Amino acid sequence: MISIAAPRVVAGSRLLAPGRVEIEGGRIAAVTEGDDGADMKLPYGVLVPGLVDLQVNGFFGVDFIDATPQQWADVARRLAGTGVTAFAPTIITAPIQDLVEGLDRAAAAMHAQSVPAARILGVHVEGPFLSERRKGAHNPALLRDPDPVAVEALLDAAPGALLIVTLAPERPGALGAIRRLTGAGVLVSVGHTDATAAEVSAAADAGARMVTHLFNAQRPLHHREPGTAGHALVDPRLTAGLIVDLHHVTGEVCLLAFAAAPGRIALVTDAVSAAGMPPGRYVHGGEPVILEQGRPPVRTDGTIAGSGLRLDEAVANAVGVGVDLVTAVGAATTVPADLLGRSDLGRIAAGAAADLVWLGDDLLTRATWVNGRQVFGRDGVKARRPA
Repeated sequence: MISIAAPRVVAGSRLLAPGRVEIEGGRIAAVTEGDDGADMKLPYGVLVPGLVDLQVNGFFGVDFIDATPQQWADVARRLAGTGVTAFAPTIITAPIQDLVEGLDRAAAAMHAQSVPAARILGVHVEGPFLSERRKGAHNPALLRDPDPVAVEALLDAAPGALLIVTLAPERPGALGAIRRLTGAGVLVSVGHTDATAAEVSAAADAGARMVTHLFNAQRPLHHREPGTAGHALVDPRLTAGLIVDLHHVTGEVCLLAFAAAPGRIALVTDAVSAAGMPPGRYVHGGEPVILEQGRPPVRTDGTIAGSGLRLDEAVANAVGVGVDLVTAVGAATTVPADLLGRSDLGRIAAGAAADLVWLGDDLLTRATWVNGRQVFGRDGVKARRPA
């Protein structure tokens, strides 16, 4: 057994100051106040659960739709340096056969994970069952209805690999597709949609439990028609992903979302291959994106195409606009883990996986542990045992 102490520890709804975490066999054995007798004392910052990202299309120059085995392994390892210890790789609108092949490659990468790195939880397929009116950066020529043949092809591609599907519930056949997918254990998210509040409610009745990147690529809030965004904020069945890069959504609107839907906001990055890279041209979903300094990636027509955001930066941004630390951390850990039914992830609690992140006072990652094993120490910084 080893123990790690920090000046602050986020343990569920509690902020321990200081706090101590005991680890045994890759699991958390106990969480206590104080730091007496800890094997390892972090000198500053805060110890939080490993971050969980439900929407990441790529990173470090890699687009997940066609990543090689080595690229999968490299990205999973390097994501730990951003505080992410579990993620849902996301592949966007493409021909069904391309999506099937992408799912097959992701499944192989999941099964090949043997050394501690960010866990590949399963694939988030965003499209092609989306609205042409709210297509965002998706190729409109490839958008289609979720007919049973297409849905079954995705379910059959690589059993266990399909984790989340984003779709527009107003498309013909969508409610039946939601029932089929949720019945198979897939989380359905409403997104890239022109759905009214009533149509979003019907999707939740059919089993949908998430809304993809709240406020972006969806019917907006209106005082006479709440739209997708408005209904997401008031329906207790729905958890909303939120990209807090302060480009996709302003700080004031981020605060509105957290206030309106406490415990139902999940921070996501929607990162693309340009994330973690210098300005230049990259690929997202088989089409080019341009990354300029201080701006999110865009298509050649100027349409925002995902982000270059890190999930620890999203936590820092949320705190920076006024969200309290425990709530912001929970939105990147416990909330997404609970949405997936993963009570072993996203929390510092006895019995959970010992996935931990040491955030500095700037809330950026200094060190990361997966199953109790340190897999990252930023800029060579290592957590040291006390003398």
